[in-house]
Amino acid sequence: FPDPGPAQKVLDALDDQALSFLAKSPFAVLATVSAAGEADASPKGDIAGFIAVEDARTVIFPERAGNNLVFGLQNILATHQASLLVVIPGTSETLRIVGRATLHDDPDLLARFAQPHRPALLAIRIAITRVYFHCARSFLRAGLWQPETWPERTRVSFGRILGPKRGVEPAAIDAFVERTYTTQLWEND
Repeated sequence: FPDPGPAQKVLDALDDQALSFLAKSPFAVLATVSAAGEADASPKGDIAGFIAVEDARTVIFPERAGNNLVFGLQNILATHQASLLVVIPGTSETLRIVGRATLHDDPDLLARFAQPHRPALLAIRIAITRVYFHCARSFLRAGLWQPETWPERTRVSFGRILGPKRGVEPAAIDAFVERTYTTQLWEND
């Protein structure tokens, strides 16, 4: 049976350490679940501090251009269940936030997150039910921040996946994807 001691780190609101962590983080993974119980995890990256704090029990962050699959957004509409795994590069502890998520398209709210060439398509608000720091063990075991332990860099070819289905040369799709990484990072045009 698990030791009951670690459960004491689980809070129902952000504390000073969590606030500082959020202000420094440029990356999180948003986990959601569908009405059918299917889980989904979606990376969310932006400028450090992109997860804004409305109050000690509420965070909000922009939904930006991405892969257009919208599984996580559909799941939020269906179940409102969401979790964030918040990461700071080089820091092996992570911040976990669990709560009830809602989507917002209020123009004034979206304007808070807009930057030149970086529109916020929606805002995702999470009313916190649990928040806690996760220990560093998994990151340390993985050597995540130790470049000398990393394998050779791998590049995924979306052309190999989509080309045969669309009757398009894989190289053309890969070139398009590369352009989105370099010239369309913040929009879907």
